[in-house]
Amino acid sequence: MANQVANTILGMILKGQVAGLSDTFKVILMKDGFTFDPDEDNCYADIIADEINSGLGYTTGGETLTGATVVVDDASDKAYLYWNYAEWIPTGGSISACAAVVYDDSTATGSGDDYTDAIVLVIDFGGTVTAPDGQRLRVNNIKITLN
Repeated sequence: MANQVANTILGMILKGQVAGLSDTFKVILMKDGFTFDPDEDNCYADIIADEINSGLGYTTGGETLTGATVVVDDASDKAYLYWNYAEWIPTGGSISACAAVVYDDSTATGSGDDYTDAIVLVIDFGGTVTAPDGQRLRVNNIKITLN
């Protein structure tokens, strides 16, 4: 699995259902063996069973991302939405994950959006990453690319 912007969010952006600089975006960690299906996995509820369990310094539902910034790169003909890194520091044991998923915590079907908590981005770690007790598990370079 490669890093992937979710199909769902692209449509929602075009429909004006996502506000990159003002919506609340969260990032969650996924259990070993998680596989993202871009045709079936549209929202947080679709993947919640694959999120790592609460405890040891991790809380289900994830961390709120901060520092949303939009950059337009005319040289590469792309636009980016960046966030600051997210990190967890395990306490009382280790945390292991194979991927991180960013979702938009502001989208809701009751408000006319296509999905509640729409998946934005899947970041593949290229295998299982483990942070031992007291050491950081950090997800850097969190961004979506539109071109």
